[in-house]
Parts: sequence; C-alpha cells; structure tokens
Amino acid sequence: MKKKIAILMFSVLGVGSLTSCVDLDSDKYFDDRRTLESVFADKNQTLEWLAYAYSFLKNENVDVGSKGAGFYYSFDDCMYYGDRDSKLFGDNKDDVRVSYNSYRMGLYDENYDNNAWASCYKGIYQASVFIHNVDKNKDMSELEKLDYKGQARFVRAYYYWLLLRKYGPVPIVPDEGIDYTQTYEEMAIARSTYEEVVEHIASEMVQAAKEIQYTKRDQENIARPTKGACLATRALAYIYAASPLANGQLANGQHDPSKVDASIAEDFKNKNGEYLLSKEYDESKWARAAAACKDVMELGAYELYHAPFSTSDTDISPATIVPPADGNFSEKNWPDGWKDIDPQKSYANIFNGNVYPQDNPELIFSRINNMLRNNNGSIESFVLHEMPVSCGGWNTHGLTQKMVDAYYMNDGTDVPGKDSELNGGDGSERVQGWTTRQNYKDYPPLKANVSLQYANREPRFYASVAFSGSVWECAGDPTTSNRNRQIFYYRGGGDGYINAFSYLRTGIGVRKWYNPSDYISGSHSMDNISAKAETAIRYADILLMYAEALNELDGTHNVESWDGSTTYTISRDVNEIKKGIQPIRIRAGVPDYSDATYNDKNALREKIKRERMIEFLGEGKRFFDLRRWMDAPIEESQQIYGLNVFMTSSAKDDFMRVIPTTNLQQTFSEKMYFWPVTHDELKRNNKLVQSPGWTNYD
Repeated sequence: MKKKIAILMFSVLGVGSLTSCVDLDSDKYFDDRRTLESVFADKNQTLEWLAYAYSFLKNENVDVGSKGAGFYYSFDDCMYYGDRDSKLFGDNKDDVRVSYNSYRMGLYDENYDNNAWASCYKGIYQASVFIHNVDKNKDMSELEKLDYKGQARFVRAYYYWLLLRKYGPVPIVPDEGIDYTQTYEEMAIARSTYEEVVEHIASEMVQAAKEIQYTKRDQENIARPTKGACLATRALAYIYAASPLANGQLANGQHDPSKVDASIAEDFKNKNGEYLLSKEYDESKWARAAAACKDVMELGAYELYHAPFSTSDTDISPATIVPPADGNFSEKNWPDGWKDIDPQKSYANIFNGNVYPQDNPELIFSRINNMLRNNNGSIESFVLHEMPVSCGGWNTHGLTQKMVDAYYMNDGTDVPGKDSELNGGDGSERVQGWTTRQNYKDYPPLKANVSLQYANREPRFYASVAFSGSVWECAGDPTTSNRNRQIFYYRGGGDGYINAFSYLRTGIGVRKWYNPSDYISGSHSMDNISAKAETAIRYADILLMYAEALNELDGTHNVESWDGSTTYTISRDVNEIKKGIQPIRIRAGVPDYSDATYNDKNALREKIKRERMIEFLGEGKRFFDLRRWMDAPIEESQQIYGLNVFMTSSAKDDFMRVIPTTNLQQTFSEKMYFWPVTHDELKRNNKLVQSPGWTNYD
C-alpha cells in the first residue's frame, strides 16, 4: 500500500539532499531505513557518512578564502579585489556574485551567494543522523564512537555558528528528528532568538568537548576538531552575543547615535512579535565570554607561534630586523619579550606555509587545505591574485590607505599623517622623501627608491604589505632573472596602471599568505604556490577576545568553567587584560600600551579594535567584527583612499599623494548587517521572517 508522505523540501530541515520529490512510497521509505541500519553496521561506511557531514565546510563555508561568491567577508574596509567589476568591464561583466563594488554597495539581492544556508543545514542533517546512529556500529571501540560522535556534534554546531554570523538568528532544527507526515505549515520553524542560537552552539560545543578524546591531533587527523576547537567556537559565539549588535545596541560601548541607528533590534522579530536581538544590555554576557576564552587558555594546549632570532642573512630568509629598544620587551626572551625571536617571521610564517599545521601551536581549527588550488576560493588563489603581473600574477588584490595607516611605527607610535584624509589622526603630515642607493640599508628591509612613508614600520607591516618598491623573491623559480624583483606600481611600468584590469586600484598591494619560494611557472598556474593552512581559529583570536571582554566589565562576576571543575572570578583586572594583549604585542615586536591606556576603558577598546584590524588582516574577521560592534555604519561608509596610481615614475612624489579611490566604493545600510534569505525559503517556511531591510514577499 502506498502512502503519500509530505517531504519538507526547504533546506532549513536539511532534507533537500535526500530527495527531489514530495511523494514517497512508504515501503521504499522503510527500505531506506534498513539501508541506514546497514550503513552504520559497517565501519568504513560509517566514517564515509561522517566525512560527508564534514564536506559542507568548504566552498562558501570556509573562514578564509579568495574572491568570488561566498568569500566577500575577506574584503572589508581594509582589503579589496579589483578584478571582475561591472563598473570597469561593461554590461556583460556585471555578475554581482563576484563584484567588489556590488558587495560593498549592497547592490546584491537574496539570489546571490546564498548557498551557505542550504549547505549548512544539509551538514546539520548529516551530522544529526550520524550522532543518532554511530552507536550501532560494532566494529569500533566505545572511545572511538564517542570521539566520532563528538566530531559530528562539533561540525553540526559549527554550521550553526557559520549561519549565525552570516544570517543572524536562524531556526534550530529539532534534534529528535522530523515527522515527514506533517504538512508544510505544521513543519514550519521560526527563527530562534540570537541568544537561543548562541546557547545552542555553546551547549553543543561543551558536550562535544566532553566526547572528543583529543586536545591535539596527529598529522593524519590534524583537520579534525579537538576539545580546544569546541571551546574556542563557544568563545566566539559568546563574544558575538556580548557585543553591541546582539546585546543592547547603543547602550553597549560608544556610538554616535547620529551616525549609528539601533532600529535593527526593533525591526528584527518573528511573526508573533518576538524580538530576535536583545534590546537590553547585559554586562554578564561579557563575563561569560571572558570565561569561555579562559577555558581555552587553561587547557594549556596553545601558544602563539614564534620564529627564533636569526643572524643568517639570505634572500629567502633575511636576518632578524631588531625592533627599537623599549626598555621592557626588548630586554626579555620569549614569552616575556622579543629579544630571542624574529617578530616579522613569527607573524609571516603562520600564513605562508613555512610551518606545517601540526607544528603550529597557535592553530586551533582549520580546514587545512581542502580547497587546494581552487580557482577562486583557495588561499593559493589569493596569492595568485596578489602577486604582481611581472611575477605571473593577477595583481588585483590590494590594501586601502586606511589599512596601511593602521600599522604602527616600529616604536609603537602612529605613522605621521595617519587617517588625515578621513579627518582623523593628530594633524601631522605624511613623511616626504625616498631611500637612495647610499642610505637604504639604514631602513631595513627597504631597498632603494622607496618612499620613506614605508620606513621604520612595525614587523607585521612588512609581513603583510606589498608597497611600491618592495621585493618579490620568487626564490623557487628556476629562472634566475625572475627572482628578487623590486616591483613598482607606477603607471605604465608593467605592474602599475596599463589597462582596467591588472593593476592595484590604490597602488598598495598585499603579501600576506605569499611565501618567498612561491612562483608562477605557467599561465596563472598555482602549481608552484605552496599549500597554506587556513587559519579559521587561532590562539591570537582567543587572547584578544579575552582582553576585549574583560575591558567591558564594571562589576565582578563568578562564572563556572566549561567542565564545572572550577569557578572563575571575572572582572576588569588590568593584569588579566595584559595576558590577552601583551603576547600579541610581543610577538609583533611592538611596545606595550601605556598604563593610562590600560586604565581607560574607552581608549583600550579602540586599541583592541585596531589590534584586531592589524592582526587578522584578510582572515575574514573584521567584516563581522564591524557588524557585531555596530561600527560598520561609520567605518564602511567612509571614502576609500589610496595613492595617485595614474602617475608615472617621473612623478613619484605625486604618485605617493593620497587621494580618493573613486572606482572602489562602499556604503552601509541596515540590510547589510545580515544576509537575506531567499524567496523560496520564505515560501516554504511560513514562519520564517526575512532579515531586516530586505523584501519579505508577504
């Protein structure tokens, strides 16, 4: 006998991958159930099911990627990609899925870059099936099954984390399963509140941390989650829940109400009137976030990666550039100072492939390189797009002047002229003049004919910024003449403006992720670009989040640790704040903040935000930071500035003049806080509301 079974096709319940029809023969349905039994009776098939649950963590769901659909979040007010822009290439090149300006101007709609919703919920479904069936396997030990169950629980909660930061409050799928005999209306699920989603992620991650048997994985299993990955994701969810967007809006932190509108909390609510973002400020959420960060710190499993001090001087590995003495960090060895480390290599090696993931004590979670050589999404593609034309690259990924100005001088002061075009800074003027063949060795690592605006900057600057006149080593290239090229971005010079495609819109490039051995042998081939491990979550993030959360406290809070073994006393303790900040500053080779800064909550908040801006350049953090802080309406509405790239080398002083970069645009409106839901999802789930600012289609 056949029975009509209503199948809920909208991907909120993750079943879209199971069937393409709405009518199933009930006998066939139960045959499928018997097949499920046989899958989990076989160890290899069981692990294949888990692998499939993992499989949705790639493409649009990676944390760090190059340009194109799904990777917009790596390009904020600091970094841009200049190719594939409809304003430059005409009507037949106006695909907003890959257009920087379309993303930054909010010109996309709900039909673009929305695969994350479906893929995350499919992954959630697959992981749930695994969790409820793995115990049936008789070929695994109990500890094996427990660890695998923890992995599935982690990945399921991580999908919710990815959904939360992109779409905000989302529906939570019932863990007990789905009754497919119900109608669409009966199976519809409303969005849970932001806090409910966060608590779901947090509780699931705690359970996963109890089930997972490892705090460190071997080389073969390095991409699998550990206890630390579970607790770190929990900390991320909690810091977002504590931040202004989800915690009282303008009552949380400092905002100019004439420039920042808090109406999103009023606008974002379910059809029954339930508000999805908290309208009331709760300081205890910051304490909860700080305690979650401390849980990761107390594991004792992580530390910041650092490279040793070196006197050896080669093209591919130059001698350590010693930061100026500060009377503190400069006198001490790691971890209390930088005397015996190389700050520039300590930062650069995290990203350039010189350190294998299993040897990086800072890496908490990574997909490693499961998108290796992907034309758009991979980190290798990121490198291909940042490398100069003269080296075989696309020469289209670059930095804004705002980002360049964010980096400190090597003595910890601001660069002269910082943000002067944005009505910021201290009123000082930008440095004039150039290095010469006679004096360039006084300004390591600069070569001759480089603007002195790039002299004496902090080590992270030289590890990340490809300024005009910087050297691209390409040391692996078998052709000697292709190595150690000094690249300039003047108009008509090969790597400067020639046409509307392969040139840096601001005249400032990026070299983060590039390895000195990388080179391009064929037509934009990535074959000789070394594999880089994705830095989805690293310990530096935990440290800075710890400092950020503590800084926001006025009172004292008692918070239980994740496993109930102890209770933390959490308050705005400056010595504890320093535990989060000082390791970052030491590794970076820059002096500590002053006592006055540490004692001023508002001043320290701005310093921490700037530290995150520098430390996590290109890692997909700032895009979401600006939103959770509610700083996006100001920071992402500012004019983008860069150099005067239409000047030739004969007018190099004019080239260094900072001007508006008119072909890079950005703005911000309420609808850009969260990504829209597709029309199809709204039709299939009649309890689902659209993200604020987008069309509801009611």
